[in-house]
Amino acid sequence: MSEKFDIQLEHLKIDLNNKQNEQFKQYYELLIEWNKVMNLTGITDRDEVYEKHFIDSLAIVKAVDIEKIDSVIDIGTGAGFPGIPLKIAFPHLHIVLLDSLNKRINFLNEVIQTLQLDGITALHGRAEDFAKKDEYREKFDLSVSRAVANLSTLIEYCLPYIRVGGIFVSYKSSTVDEEIEQAKNAVKILGGKIENNIKFQIPESEIGRSFIKIQKNKITQKKYPRKAGLPSKEPL
Repeated sequence: MSEKFDIQLEHLKIDLNNKQNEQFKQYYELLIEWNKVMNLTGITDRDEVYEKHFIDSLAIVKAVDIEKIDSVIDIGTGAGFPGIPLKIAFPHLHIVLLDSLNKRINFLNEVIQTLQLDGITALHGRAEDFAKKDEYREKFDLSVSRAVANLSTLIEYCLPYIRVGGIFVSYKSSTVDEEIEQAKNAVKILGGKIENNIKFQIPESEIGRSFIKIQKNKITQKKYPRKAGLPSKEPL
């Protein structure tokens, strides 16, 4: 483990044991190995992966008390961020990783198997489709997304998965005020309320971050999310 990773974890008040440190190491090695044959990340330097993917994923503790969360869905998880780092650091979580690219799901399953993670599933499909299924709709305490998309679009993808009383957290850059303003209509329509925009810097780095925290107050109407493609083409 790098000393910087330890210091950053300390800032986040996260304490990892030897097994968890080993799992992060294995995750990094698999990421680099698979990245040679498919595009998982543009960041491959070890310290940068630890900071810009692992620490960044875990920094959600600034916005949510993870100990009080049981179920999480990670929408557009890509190479498993933030879902897999959260599962490693907080093994009690039950996590669903959702991604539309099957090659990425194969990678995620390999990570889950190699790291011997229980209570985590990788699903291949679109957010618009799985949100219509009874076993996933309004079933989660927390929905997270580090996916690059407009906030209004992400809200339509993510809010239908959260139970009333649950939370959606969007990982954004620090310049997000205009996006929040534009998303207010979508939040209202989908049964949520913007609770907070938590701005901070990744510890020991120059990286600015915002967590947009949205509380789910009402059941989302059945017609949302709209059919595939519409949430991104025509945000609410």
